[in-house]
Amino acid sequence: MRLLGLVIAAICFGGMAQAQGEKAGDFDYYVMSLGWSSNWCALTGDGRGDPQCDAGRGLTWTLHGLWPQYESGYPSDCRTVENDPNRSDSAQMADIMGGAGLAFYEWKKHGRCSGLSAKTYYSTMRKAYKAVVIPPIFAKITKDLHVPASVIEEAFAEANPQIARDQMTVTCSSGMIQEIRICLTKDLEPRRCGADTIKDCTLKDAGLEAVR
Repeated sequence: MRLLGLVIAAICFGGMAQAQGEKAGDFDYYVMSLGWSSNWCALTGDGRGDPQCDAGRGLTWTLHGLWPQYESGYPSDCRTVENDPNRSDSAQMADIMGGAGLAFYEWKKHGRCSGLSAKTYYSTMRKAYKAVVIPPIFAKITKDLHVPASVIEEAFAEANPQIARDQMTVTCSSGMIQEIRICLTKDLEPRRCGADTIKDCTLKDAGLEAVR
């Protein structure tokens, strides 16, 4: 795997349409978004003093969210009769999301559109996240790297043969790897992404900061 070679070498040698206020539960599929924690910290989290970015956390790919999606565009901030989660429920998501604040934000913007209760939405997010194998090689990144964005998708495809290439996409931001997004049915089975979701990053030297 090219990513493995890049990691070893480094160690050794030093926009989609949005519809607000839609009816809860009215969507076509999910997009599960996993973000590279160290890059998020460099671009956003450090400036906030976010605890997710503390040294020693050892976070690699954290769950950004599970987003209800249309075949074109996506709903947000939907009307729902479900109650918002309490602080304890949100705090229990911190192990895979980095913090309780993100969990609650994702519920408000996306979870309300799922048609699920807050508890069920959180458990569905966890189930989806746990179903994906995070390639172990990422935890060994101890130095900042610059890699072709395509190797991220290659690594996930190798570790998750049940997910086809047209069922996931890699995004970048400010010259850095941002997220890998995986498209899922409402039953959390991999499915082809919509045309407006597949926007693969094509950078040949995208930044991938070391695990903190």
